Amino acid sequence: MGLFSFIKKQFIDILQWTEDDDQTLVWRFPTQDFEIQQGAQLIVRETQMALFVHQGQAADLFGPGQHTIKTQNIPILTDLMHWDKMFESPFKSDVYFFSTRLRMNQTWGTSNPITIRDKEFGAVRLRAFGIYTYKIADPKLFFTKVSGTRERYLMADAEGQLRNSIVATLTDHFAESGVPFLDMAANQVELGNAVAPKLAPGFAALGLSLEGFQVQNISLPEELQKRLDERIGMGVVGDLGRYTQFQTAQSIPVAAAAEGGAAGAGVGLGAGIAMGQAMGQAMSQAAQGAGAAARPAAPAPATVACVKCAKPIAAGSKFCPECGASQVLACPRCNARLDRPSKFCPECGQAIQ
Repeated sequence: MGLFSFIKKQFIDILQWTEDDDQTLVWRFPTQDFEIQQGAQLIVRETQMALFVHQGQAADLFGPGQHTIKTQNIPILTDLMHWDKMFESPFKSDVYFFSTRLRMNQTWGTSNPITIRDKEFGAVRLRAFGIYTYKIADPKLFFTKVSGTRERYLMADAEGQLRNSIVATLTDHFAESGVPFLDMAANQVELGNAVAPKLAPGFAALGLSLEGFQVQNISLPEELQKRLDERIGMGVVGDLGRYTQFQTAQSIPVAAAAEGGAAGAGVGLGAGIAMGQAMGQAMSQAAQGAGAAARPAAPAPATVACVKCAKPIAAGSKFCPECGASQVLACPRCNARLDRPSKFCPECGQAIQ
């Protein structure tokens, strides 16, 4: 580098970053052909942090506020200190700004169904999706493990890694918990609260902090969902016979309105006859059921004691089934024949003991 080129070099007085988009997580301050002047001002805004990297190593980390850059807190070397190097400094310091605000409404989902063993349905495949929130919690760790020396690191660069980690952890939780699918689908908030602590260590290992995790939907693939709907429908219907009659009644207007001339009319007539028979059977069954419900239960038969052996026998019996004795009596006054259990003689009115 010649003297003219050196004179043209500019010195940086203020280092700052005004975020111009919502996608950038890390931004490197442009220092090519620029030197940081002794006493320069570093302005770090809220939800930001700044990291000085000197000779490839992370040096000082600055939080929100205005900071004066001095050799006491950051090793700054300018070209003026290296005339013998032809004005080329062998040491370079880079400044990286980190956005530490919340990254909300980040979506996750299963690209392929997760196969689990369910207590009620056996082996099933589940789909799930939801949202999560995170932020940069440890800029140094994020710089050394994730972003590196790139000029700009975007949210999209980390999205695939984070989403795959979520799905892997969720799959492992499904296998360990053993909670049936219907219970998981009905308790999505509780499911999210149970999975979040398992996800947090993976985020922390990258210098991130998981601030929120939600499960918005758990469902079966379309073909399995149809089978579940059929099962639920059968449970709701209950009486299959009445449901069949209802379906037949619903089909009559469709058959009657169908085109096709005589054939259509015949179909409609056949459906009407079938419906009439079905309705007749239903009404007959309903009437029988109502009549049976309306009839009182028959009273238990009365019993009397046998005149000879005193065994209980049905009232009005002519002979005792135990000893064979005749149960026909004679009136003590008029000698008229009486049947048990007469209390008075129908001929003379004599009381019978």
